[in-house]
Amino acid sequence: MNSPTPPSSTRPTILIVEDDAHLRVGLRDNLLDEGYEVAEAPTARDAEPLLRQREFDLLILDVMLPGEDGYSFCRRLRSQGVKSLVMMLTARSLEDDIVRGFEAGAQDYLTKPYRLRELLARVGALVRRAGIAPAQVTTFGGYSLDMGRRTVTRPDGGTVELTRTEFDLLAYLLRHRERALPRGEILDAVWGRDVVVDPRTVDNFVSSLKKKLGWTSDSGFSIHTLRGVGYRMEVSSA
Repeated sequence: MNSPTPPSSTRPTILIVEDDAHLRVGLRDNLLDEGYEVAEAPTARDAEPLLRQREFDLLILDVMLPGEDGYSFCRRLRSQGVKSLVMMLTARSLEDDIVRGFEAGAQDYLTKPYRLRELLARVGALVRRAGIAPAQVTTFGGYSLDMGRRTVTRPDGGTVELTRTEFDLLAYLLRHRERALPRGEILDAVWGRDVVVDPRTVDNFVSSLKKKLGWTSDSGFSIHTLRGVGYRMEVSSA
Protein backbone atom coordinates (compact mmCIF):
# COMPACT_ATOMS: atom_id res chain seq x y z
CA MET A 1 0.00 0.00 0.00
CA ASN A 2 1.26 3.46 -0.93
CA SER A 3 1.26 5.94 1.92
CA PRO A 4 -1.35 8.66 1.35
CA THR A 5 -0.02 12.14 0.87
CA PRO A 6 -1.07 14.44 3.70
CA PRO A 7 -3.06 17.50 2.72
CA SER A 8 -1.31 20.85 2.55
CA SER A 9 -3.59 23.88 2.39
CA THR A 10 -5.49 26.25 4.62
CA ARG A 11 -8.72 24.30 4.15
CA PRO A 12 -9.96 22.10 7.02
CA THR A 13 -7.89 18.93 7.20
CA ILE A 14 -9.41 15.55 8.02
CA LEU A 15 -7.75 12.18 8.59
CA ILE A 16 -9.96 9.11 8.18
CA VAL A 17 -8.78 5.99 10.00
CA GLU A 18 -11.03 3.16 8.80
CA ASP A 19 -10.06 -0.40 7.83
CA ASP A 20 -13.08 -1.00 5.58
CA ALA A 21 -11.75 0.21 2.21
CA HIS A 22 -15.23 0.67 0.70
CA LEU A 23 -16.42 2.86 3.57
CA ARG A 24 -13.14 4.75 3.74
CA VAL A 25 -13.03 5.63 0.04
CA GLY A 26 -16.71 6.58 -0.06
CA LEU A 27 -16.33 8.83 2.96
CA ARG A 28 -13.15 10.35 1.54
CA ASP A 29 -14.84 11.20 -1.74
CA ASN A 30 -17.84 12.81 -0.05
CA LEU A 31 -15.63 14.91 2.22
CA LEU A 32 -13.57 16.03 -0.76
CA ASP A 33 -16.82 17.05 -2.45
CA GLU A 34 -17.61 19.19 0.59
CA GLY A 35 -14.36 21.13 0.20
CA TYR A 36 -12.20 19.46 2.85
CA GLU A 37 -8.62 18.26 2.45
CA VAL A 38 -8.56 14.57 3.29
CA ALA A 39 -5.96 11.92 4.09
CA GLU A 40 -6.73 8.31 4.92
CA ALA A 41 -5.26 5.29 6.65
CA PRO A 42 -6.58 1.76 7.31
CA THR A 43 -5.06 1.33 10.79
CA ALA A 44 -3.68 3.32 13.70
CA ARG A 45 -0.20 2.20 12.71
CA ASP A 46 -0.64 3.63 9.19
CA ALA A 47 -2.08 6.85 10.59
CA GLU A 48 0.89 7.61 12.84
CA PRO A 49 3.32 8.79 10.11
CA LEU A 50 0.67 11.22 8.86
CA LEU A 51 0.08 12.56 12.35
CA ARG A 52 3.79 13.08 12.83
CA GLN A 53 3.89 15.24 9.71
CA ARG A 54 1.08 17.57 10.71
CA GLU A 55 -1.83 18.08 13.09
CA PHE A 56 -5.20 17.50 11.48
CA ASP A 57 -8.24 19.54 12.38
CA LEU A 58 -10.40 16.42 12.69
CA LEU A 59 -9.84 12.67 12.96
CA ILE A 60 -12.65 10.35 11.89
CA LEU A 61 -11.73 7.22 13.77
CA ASP A 62 -13.27 3.77 13.47
CA VAL A 63 -13.44 1.99 16.81
CA MET A 64 -13.03 -1.59 15.60
CA LEU A 65 -9.62 -1.25 13.94
CA PRO A 66 -7.27 -4.21 13.45
CA GLY A 67 -4.34 -4.00 15.83
CA GLU A 68 -4.81 -1.06 18.16
CA ASP A 69 -8.51 -0.19 18.50
CA GLY A 70 -9.93 3.30 18.21
CA TYR A 71 -10.43 3.80 21.95
CA SER A 72 -6.81 2.97 22.76
CA PHE A 73 -5.49 5.00 19.84
CA CYS A 74 -7.50 8.06 20.84
CA ARG A 75 -6.33 7.83 24.46
CA ARG A 76 -2.72 7.50 23.32
CA LEU A 77 -3.00 10.51 21.01
CA ARG A 78 -4.39 12.61 23.83
CA SER A 79 -1.56 11.53 26.13
CA GLN A 80 0.88 12.67 23.43
CA GLY A 81 -0.74 16.10 23.25
CA VAL A 82 -2.56 15.68 19.94
CA LYS A 83 -5.35 18.27 20.00
CA SER A 84 -7.26 17.28 16.85
CA LEU A 85 -11.00 16.92 17.28
CA VAL A 86 -12.11 13.29 17.08
CA MET A 87 -15.29 11.73 15.73
CA MET A 88 -15.62 8.02 16.43
CA LEU A 89 -17.49 5.65 14.13
CA THR A 90 -18.66 2.29 15.38
CA ALA A 91 -21.39 -0.33 15.15
CA ARG A 92 -21.48 -0.36 18.96
CA SER A 93 -24.41 1.71 20.20
CA LEU A 94 -24.65 0.77 23.88
CA GLU A 95 -24.44 3.66 26.32
CA ASP A 96 -21.26 2.25 27.90
CA ASP A 97 -19.56 2.17 24.50
CA ILE A 98 -20.50 5.77 23.75
CA VAL A 99 -19.34 6.94 27.18
CA ARG A 100 -16.09 5.05 26.68
CA GLY A 101 -15.53 6.98 23.45
CA PHE A 102 -15.97 10.34 25.13
CA GLU A 103 -13.77 9.28 28.03
CA ALA A 104 -11.05 8.36 25.54
CA GLY A 105 -11.07 11.96 24.30
CA ALA A 106 -13.56 12.01 21.41
CA GLN A 107 -15.82 15.00 20.74
CA ASP A 108 -18.48 13.10 18.79
CA TYR A 109 -19.62 9.50 18.37
CA LEU A 110 -21.68 8.20 15.44
CA THR A 111 -23.01 4.66 15.13
CA LYS A 112 -22.96 2.62 11.93
CA PRO A 113 -24.73 2.43 9.60
CA TYR A 114 -24.82 6.22 9.57
CA ARG A 115 -26.72 8.59 7.31
CA LEU A 116 -24.29 10.49 5.10
CA ARG A 117 -26.02 13.84 5.51
CA GLU A 118 -25.96 13.52 9.28
CA LEU A 119 -22.25 12.66 9.24
CA LEU A 120 -21.43 15.63 6.99
CA ALA A 121 -23.49 17.94 9.19
CA ARG A 122 -21.64 16.76 12.29
CA VAL A 123 -18.28 17.14 10.57
CA GLY A 124 -19.25 20.70 9.62
CA ALA A 125 -20.20 21.48 13.21
CA LEU A 126 -16.91 20.10 14.51
CA VAL A 127 -14.69 22.04 12.10
CA ARG A 128 -16.61 25.21 12.91
CA ARG A 129 -15.71 24.56 16.55
CA ALA A 130 -12.10 24.52 15.42
CA GLY A 131 -12.64 27.98 13.94
CA ILE A 132 -12.33 27.00 10.28
CA ALA A 133 -14.57 26.02 7.40
CA PRO A 134 -14.24 24.77 3.85
CA ALA A 135 -14.15 27.18 0.92
CA GLN A 136 -17.45 29.03 1.10
CA VAL A 137 -18.07 31.08 -2.05
CA THR A 138 -18.12 29.90 -5.66
CA THR A 139 -18.76 32.28 -8.56
CA PHE A 140 -20.24 31.36 -11.93
CA GLY A 141 -21.44 33.62 -14.71
CA GLY A 142 -21.69 36.60 -12.39
CA TYR A 143 -23.60 34.62 -9.75
CA SER A 144 -22.20 33.74 -6.30
CA LEU A 145 -23.01 30.59 -4.33
CA ASP A 146 -22.20 30.89 -0.62
CA MET A 147 -22.03 27.49 1.11
CA GLY A 148 -21.85 28.98 4.59
CA ARG A 149 -24.95 31.13 4.23
CA ARG A 150 -26.57 28.75 1.72
CA THR A 151 -27.47 31.61 -0.59
CA VAL A 152 -27.16 32.29 -4.31
CA THR A 153 -26.75 35.91 -5.39
CA ARG A 154 -27.52 37.30 -8.84
CA PRO A 155 -25.13 39.57 -10.76
CA ASP A 156 -27.37 42.52 -9.81
CA GLY A 157 -27.12 41.65 -6.09
CA GLY A 158 -30.55 40.07 -5.78
CA THR A 159 -31.08 36.67 -4.16
CA VAL A 160 -32.17 33.55 -6.03
CA GLU A 161 -34.76 31.68 -3.97
CA LEU A 162 -33.88 27.98 -4.08
CA THR A 163 -35.20 25.00 -2.16
CA ARG A 164 -32.73 23.01 -0.09
CA THR A 165 -32.46 20.30 -2.75
CA GLU A 166 -32.08 22.82 -5.58
CA PHE A 167 -29.25 24.49 -3.68
CA ASP A 168 -27.52 21.16 -2.98
CA LEU A 169 -27.87 20.16 -6.64
CA LEU A 170 -26.39 23.43 -7.88
CA ALA A 171 -23.50 23.17 -5.40
CA TYR A 172 -22.76 19.62 -6.55
CA LEU A 173 -22.81 20.54 -10.23
CA LEU A 174 -20.45 23.44 -9.54
CA ARG A 175 -18.02 21.33 -7.51
CA HIS A 176 -17.84 18.90 -10.41
CA ARG A 177 -17.94 21.37 -13.27
CA GLU A 178 -16.65 20.10 -16.61
CA ARG A 179 -17.38 16.51 -15.55
CA ALA A 180 -20.02 14.22 -17.02
CA LEU A 181 -22.22 13.32 -14.06
CA PRO A 182 -24.54 10.29 -14.36
CA ARG A 183 -28.02 10.75 -12.94
CA GLY A 184 -27.44 7.95 -10.46
CA GLU A 185 -24.33 9.63 -9.09
CA ILE A 186 -26.18 12.92 -8.71
CA LEU A 187 -29.05 11.20 -6.92
CA ASP A 188 -26.70 9.45 -4.47
CA ALA A 189 -24.83 12.66 -3.69
CA VAL A 190 -27.76 15.09 -3.45
CA TRP A 191 -30.73 13.00 -2.38
CA GLY A 192 -28.77 10.30 -0.50
CA ARG A 193 -28.29 6.60 -1.14
CA ASP A 194 -31.04 5.68 1.30
CA VAL A 195 -33.66 7.73 -0.60
CA VAL A 196 -35.50 6.09 -3.50
CA VAL A 197 -36.55 8.54 -6.23
CA ASP A 198 -37.03 8.31 -9.99
CA PRO A 199 -33.82 9.18 -11.86
CA ARG A 200 -35.84 11.62 -13.97
CA THR A 201 -36.34 13.69 -10.82
CA VAL A 202 -32.92 15.15 -11.59
CA ASP A 203 -34.24 16.44 -14.93
CA ASN A 204 -37.09 18.29 -13.23
CA PHE A 205 -34.74 19.92 -10.73
CA VAL A 206 -32.24 20.96 -13.39
CA SER A 207 -35.07 22.54 -15.39
CA SER A 208 -36.23 24.40 -12.28
CA LEU A 209 -32.68 25.60 -11.58
CA LYS A 210 -32.31 27.02 -15.08
CA LYS A 211 -35.58 28.92 -14.78
CA LYS A 212 -34.76 30.36 -11.36
CA LEU A 213 -31.28 31.39 -12.53
CA GLY A 214 -32.75 32.99 -15.64
CA TRP A 215 -30.46 30.97 -17.86
CA THR A 216 -30.09 31.96 -21.54
CA SER A 217 -27.54 31.08 -24.19
CA ASP A 218 -25.72 34.30 -23.26
CA SER A 219 -25.27 33.31 -19.61
CA GLY A 220 -21.74 32.70 -18.41
CA PHE A 221 -22.55 29.11 -17.49
CA SER A 222 -24.50 26.17 -18.87
CA ILE A 223 -25.87 22.86 -17.65
CA HIS A 224 -25.68 20.46 -20.59
CA THR A 225 -27.94 17.45 -20.89
CA LEU A 226 -25.95 14.34 -21.81
CA ARG A 227 -28.40 11.98 -23.48
CA GLY A 228 -28.54 8.63 -21.74
CA VAL A 229 -26.04 9.74 -19.09
CA GLY A 230 -26.88 12.84 -17.06
CA TYR A 231 -25.47 16.36 -16.94
CA ARG A 232 -22.32 18.42 -17.24
CA MET A 233 -21.98 21.99 -15.95
CA GLU A 234 -19.65 24.40 -17.69
CA VAL A 235 -18.65 27.87 -16.51
CA SER A 236 -17.13 30.51 -18.76
CA SER A 237 -13.65 31.67 -17.79
CA ALA A 238 -14.44 35.19 -18.97
